[in-house]
Amino acid sequence: MNIQDLTLFVRTAQTCNITASALQLEMTPATASAALKRLEKQLGVQLFIRSTRKLRITAEGERYLVHCTEALAALEKGKASLNEIQGKIAGEIRLSASSDLGRNIVLPWIDEVMDAYPELSIQFNVGDNRADFYHDKVDMALRYGEPEDSSLVAFLIAKIDRVVCASPAYLAQYGEPNHPNELSQHNCLLYRFGERVYDTWPFVDRTGDSTGKNGGKYKVKVTGNRLSNDADVVHRWVVAGKGITMKSRLDMAADLRSGHVVELLSDFNSPPINLWLICPNRTQVTPAMLMLRDLLRNKCEAELS
Repeated sequence: MNIQDLTLFVRTAQTCNITASALQLEMTPATASAALKRLEKQLGVQLFIRSTRKLRITAEGERYLVHCTEALAALEKGKASLNEIQGKIAGEIRLSASSDLGRNIVLPWIDEVMDAYPELSIQFNVGDNRADFYHDKVDMALRYGEPEDSSLVAFLIAKIDRVVCASPAYLAQYGEPNHPNELSQHNCLLYRFGERVYDTWPFVDRTGDSTGKNGGKYKVKVTGNRLSNDADVVHRWVVAGKGITMKSRLDMAADLRSGHVVELLSDFNSPPINLWLICPNRTQVTPAMLMLRDLLRNKCEAELS
């Protein structure tokens, strides 16, 4: 049987849409329809019930889907095993990254990898929703913050401090805060992840002054007129002079170097955040993934130095 036909069958069972599945596999809908009919003829059963409005998998199709999915996974695992023996950088990596980090930092690095390893293909998913390795079909996720599931394989890429920053234009109009408590007088640009709004910013006095009421530690509740669930939007707002924000130094590194934004409150530290490369289990760690891990570590170190 044709492996592409089997792949098409699995995709169509997942989407219940021949056209969408065909586009994912770079086929025309007519070619996809013919391939499914060919597979049904080979098996001697009807896999889908077709109507003018929708497509529905049959009981026979559901039973075959289980075996077909397992077979394709086994073939992919076998291919990865051969690449591992050969130390070959090839195959496919399905990588997920957060919006700001993915678009503005990692994307050029991915281009370098693709140019260096022509036998490697990458699906790059960008967005701030937490990756579901099975539902979203992701092999690796690049994410800030500690992994919540201890069963996952997690590679530490970098430990990154957070910076409070604003554009020169904003500071020229509204002035510069000299203490975290003065942030209440400013328009702070806020980020929301899921149901949580990051509107409490922590600080530690880096001068060593612990004589204050809180021993040099502050948790400041900030407010502002702009809130987004997309970190890249917050990035664009701060560069455009719409307010002050707290972000990963990695995300803001290029803008800090260019002077598009200015680091504020230099006498105060904000707790650092770890950047992790996460995958579901160790059996899926291939030479290509290890190469990508090492590249990300080196690139982050260079970007932050």
